[in-house]
Amino acid sequence: MLGNKVALVTGGATGIGRAIAIELAKNGARVAIASRSLSRIKSTADELRSAGFSALGVQMDVRKKRDVEAGIAAIVSEWGALHILVNNAGISGLSLMTDADDSKWFDIIDTNLNGLYLVTQAALRQMADGAGRVINIASVLGKFGVPGYTAYCATKHGMIGFSRALALEVVDRGITVNTICPGWVETEMATLGISESAALQGITPEEFKARAIAAVPIKRFLQAEEVAALVAYIASEAAAGITGQAINICGGQIMN
Repeated sequence: MLGNKVALVTGGATGIGRAIAIELAKNGARVAIASRSLSRIKSTADELRSAGFSALGVQMDVRKKRDVEAGIAAIVSEWGALHILVNNAGISGLSLMTDADDSKWFDIIDTNLNGLYLVTQAALRQMADGAGRVINIASVLGKFGVPGYTAYCATKHGMIGFSRALALEVVDRGITVNTICPGWVETEMATLGISESAALQGITPEEFKARAIAAVPIKRFLQAEEVAALVAYIASEAAAGITGQAINICGGQIMN
C-alpha cells in the first residue's frame, strides 16, 4: 500500500508514534523514527530492521531548528524525498492558571506547536509533489476543553487550525494535510494524565480511569494500533480525496 514511500514519524519511539512507525513499515514504507531519546530510537529501529523492514533512527528535538533540519537532511541523504510526515511528537501535563511557575505552559506550547511548525516547514521543502501526506496527531482535546489542561488543549486546538490552513496552502502541490484526534489510548502519556487528573479531583487513579471508561460509548480505551491503522489509511493513495480534516478516533467519546 505504501511501497517504498519515505515516512518520518516524530515521537516515533514509544506509544502511538511507535505503533504508527510499525504500521507504516508493515505497509511497505521506509520509516525514519525521530525522538529525543537515542536509546528508545535505537530499540524501535532495531526491532523494525530485525523484522525485515527499512528503518532509520534520527535523534531530534523538534523544538530546535538546527536539530530538525539536520535530521531531515539525514533522511533525504539516505532515501531521497519525503512522502509522508507524521507529526506525533508532543507532551502533556497540568498547567493550572494558579501555577507560579510558567515553565510547563511554555514547554507544552514550544513542543506541540513550535515543534509542529519547525518539522513541517523543513519537511515540506523535501516532500515530493503529487502524493505527499502531512498527518498531525492531535487529540479530542482539540475539540473540547478539560480543566487544568489549558496549554495542552490550546496546542491541540491549534494543531487543527494549523492543519486546515496548511491544507489550502499546499493543495496545489498535491499534498494533503489532516489531523487525527484520538480519545483515550492505552499509553504512558494516558497513565500520566490519569494520575494527574485523579490527584486534581481527589480520587484514586483507578476511580478516575473507571469514570473515563464509563464516559466512552464503546466502554474501553483504544489501543495504539487502532490509531496507527487510521494513519496508514490516510497516508495511502485511497485517501487522496481527504484533506483539511480533523478525524476523531475516540470510541464515540466526542459525542458526550
